[in-house]
Amino acid sequence: MEIYKGIPVSGGVAIGKVFVFDDAGLRVPRRTVPESRVEFEKSRLDGALASSVGELERLRQRAERELGDEAAKIFAFHQGMLHDRSLTEPMRRRIEAEKVTAEYAVAVEFARLAETFARLGDHSFATKVDDVRDLERHVLQALTGEHKSALSRLEEPAVVVAHELTPSQAAAFHPGTVLGVATDTGGRTSHTAIVAQALGIPAVLGVGQLAEFASDGETVIVDGDRGVVVLNPDEETLESYRAYTLRMRAFSATLGEMASLPAVTTDGTEVCLLGNIEFATEASAVTKLGGAGVGLFRTEFLWLTMDHEPTEEEQYEAYAETVNRLGGRPCTFRTFDLGADKHTQSARIEPERNPFLGLRSIRYCLQNIPMFRRQLRAIMRAGAHGPIKVMFPLVTTLMELRQAKMVLNDVMEDLAEEGVSFDRETPVGIMVESPSAAVMASTFARECDFFSIGTNDLVQYVLAVDRTNETVASLYTPCHPAVLRLMKDVVRAARRQGIEVSVCGEMAGEVEYTMLLLGMGLRNLSVSPAAISRIKRVIRGVDMEACERLARKVGSFDSERQVAACLRDAAWKIIPEAFGGRSADDPA
Repeated sequence: MEIYKGIPVSGGVAIGKVFVFDDAGLRVPRRTVPESRVEFEKSRLDGALASSVGELERLRQRAERELGDEAAKIFAFHQGMLHDRSLTEPMRRRIEAEKVTAEYAVAVEFARLAETFARLGDHSFATKVDDVRDLERHVLQALTGEHKSALSRLEEPAVVVAHELTPSQAAAFHPGTVLGVATDTGGRTSHTAIVAQALGIPAVLGVGQLAEFASDGETVIVDGDRGVVVLNPDEETLESYRAYTLRMRAFSATLGEMASLPAVTTDGTEVCLLGNIEFATEASAVTKLGGAGVGLFRTEFLWLTMDHEPTEEEQYEAYAETVNRLGGRPCTFRTFDLGADKHTQSARIEPERNPFLGLRSIRYCLQNIPMFRRQLRAIMRAGAHGPIKVMFPLVTTLMELRQAKMVLNDVMEDLAEEGVSFDRETPVGIMVESPSAAVMASTFARECDFFSIGTNDLVQYVLAVDRTNETVASLYTPCHPAVLRLMKDVVRAARRQGIEVSVCGEMAGEVEYTMLLLGMGLRNLSVSPAAISRIKRVIRGVDMEACERLARKVGSFDSERQVAACLRDAAWKIIPEAFGGRSADDPA
């Protein structure tokens, strides 16, 4: 039994068989297979080699047509290498002798060949190293592409283990097929974590070297509540987790009644509980679970399911479907938060060194005005179907806000001239997720209709901690006194100006923070659909005097550990069932 610690990003416990999700762009770990699978691995190798030869032939023909004979010879040379038995036979022998995967055999033999060329010293041979690496990518891509497609053909549900997952890969998962997710990299607020939460799949990220040592078919436990992954658990651990799972299912069953009940404290204070969504279909889950609407539609997720920029019509259809599914409840559309993601970085000739501090979010939109206009047109058109709000992400200066509003006004003028229906009184607000926006909240409040505090990025920028970096994950905490003081200042600024303020970061969806947020004066919380019932349960079990007392108490602390312990203790007293009937710090 091996126990790994990681970052809990999507609650629940998954127990199942491992499915290792390899990627051709990564270092290939040595993974063994049973004797019965050796012939299958050899056939996979043969298929990948044949597929690569076919792809190289298509490239050769295209090069011959467009670039001439000399360029075409490069691909002919590559084809010849893949036909060379002195390269391919050692791969087959390695699979037989060591009982390893085809991927590993390919990686080792190509590495050996590259090292041989590099060692010869002559420049003409050294340049062949690039040819070898390119060939390796072709063959590994063929193998891992087949491996990925196998995920959809799983004979039984499995737990996906990977070094890393892109949001689009995670978005393709199905809860019925994928029981849980564990990755070596990633953090609490990464896009992969957000997708896992949306799908209701237990997930632990930032585990370390799990993907290197796990093998297909091994039993694994993914504890998304505590950030623990147990590989090959013993029977005692399995029984403990099975019992815990039963208790949590019983608790979840009691939350069913929350959908029809209002989010009101024991002393009558009403709270607007909204949902965070990525896809139009999730709007139905928000209403079914008793949410009052959508407080955050992460529109950039439309890019994940397409191999091109979403057109205005494609966006309009998704936005209109969302508004219609909400049946008159409001929907807040956040404009594209692009730039720091792999999709846009991979499209750049030279990717940014630090994209989270680079051309992202509203900055990216303002430098891509045609794209920005198409999105705003689609959003405003969708507003004809029901109440909406428009929210700009990562605004750091008044000039950005004014420029964005100017583009929106131009779009509305165009729609009016075209006779297209839209609501000219659509509220416009910003995400407060940078220190500059928080410090200047009073000024921004005079030019906004509402604020939404995005704690994911706010914590990252206030504490100078990369929220996707597992090596500094322990430093990323909304409990830090600096973060809480800034949030309190933002709430005060919004109140003085008479505008609405909400919290839409992951902090709002954790039961430990509910009393604190209410005590700070927040009355609008936007959380993942899966968290609505739990948060409503807390709201209905507290009174505002207790919440305000708790907020004052933690406001006097100078340590995030003190804050975290105090909040955990308060939540435990209100809703111990959310922790499986025991302290959140207890081992499984």
